[in-house]
Amino acid sequence: MNEAMQPQVTRGTYRNTEMTMPKLGFGMMRLPEKNGKVDYPSAEAMVDKALAAGCNYFDTAYMYHDGESEKFVGNVLSHYPRERYFLTSKMPIAMMSGAADNERIFQEQLARTKAGYFDFYFLHWLNAKHWEQAQSWGTLEFMKKMQAEGKIRRLGFSFHGEPETLEQIASSYPWDLVQIQLNYLDWELCRSGEQYEVLTRLGIPVSVMEPLKGGTLVKLTPEARTILEQAAPNASIASWGLRFVASLPNVQIVLSGMSSMEQLEDNLKTFSPFVPLTDAERKTIDAALAAYRKSGAVPCTACRYCSPCPKGVDIPRNLALLNQVKGGLPLFHAKLVYDAMEKSKRAASCVSCGACLRKCPQQIQIPTFLSQIAKDFA
Repeated sequence: MNEAMQPQVTRGTYRNTEMTMPKLGFGMMRLPEKNGKVDYPSAEAMVDKALAAGCNYFDTAYMYHDGESEKFVGNVLSHYPRERYFLTSKMPIAMMSGAADNERIFQEQLARTKAGYFDFYFLHWLNAKHWEQAQSWGTLEFMKKMQAEGKIRRLGFSFHGEPETLEQIASSYPWDLVQIQLNYLDWELCRSGEQYEVLTRLGIPVSVMEPLKGGTLVKLTPEARTILEQAAPNASIASWGLRFVASLPNVQIVLSGMSSMEQLEDNLKTFSPFVPLTDAERKTIDAALAAYRKSGAVPCTACRYCSPCPKGVDIPRNLALLNQVKGGLPLFHAKLVYDAMEKSKRAASCVSCGACLRKCPQQIQIPTFLSQIAKDFA
């Protein structure tokens, strides 16, 4: 099928302008890998297919794939005319040590991406602490300077924190777009619904990250999956989560961190064209969520913000194993993986120092779960 015949992703108008953006965006945090590096042939084929379908918004960041994500963007998207795509990257406040890093990091990102300018540029991973640091280092002022020079088109931030802090930051400047974690599990669990309402009230369009909570809302539990499958046998489990957030009126774009061509094709199907949820379908999601919550699964998105652990524990991998067991994987099979891990990376090496608690965007009681894993997997 040539590009002209390819079904196109539904687009939405950006505020009161003539600019349109795809409802589905390509998150470049979980690109396919081979031997621990970005698998260029596979990832490039996905980018080509996404662009052919009108999915032309790409979201990267300084830290994604240890810097390889921005380099991949530069090597692949530079083959296309610059006006063909939207590109977003972010200033990594958590990785900075002072004001001098503003210029150094931004110039490095421009060089990596070969884009010339960013359509959207965010302060990355804001919370109360990181916002305070950004203010003390004059990072927003630097970003406004880059905007005046034409190197940034629109300004925003990504956020992990409480609604009260979000309102403080969102009210401080006329932001163009704000990225929050939003999905039907976190709507109450992480107060994401309240965050959405804050931004909607302030008239700021929403970019959604983690609509499937790092794959958690694809795996679910057998009972929860059955509820969704019986309601729509021809729909993927992932489509339910994507449609939940994309149906919200103030959601401008939904980012999906796609790792395979199969995931991309399924997501393109969901958005070409996009069909909002019905009231009956919302009730189906409520029923599936109620079934899922019975499992006691850990709401970890594998973002790895908790890493590195001072003792070397691979926290996301341990929590993922626990979730798999809660989701129906026999403990025996999970223990095969656990026992093959280096001893320092196992949950049993946790000393409950609490370092991870201060860094976890999900506010998960990580030491408690690691203690449970160490006991159950012994």
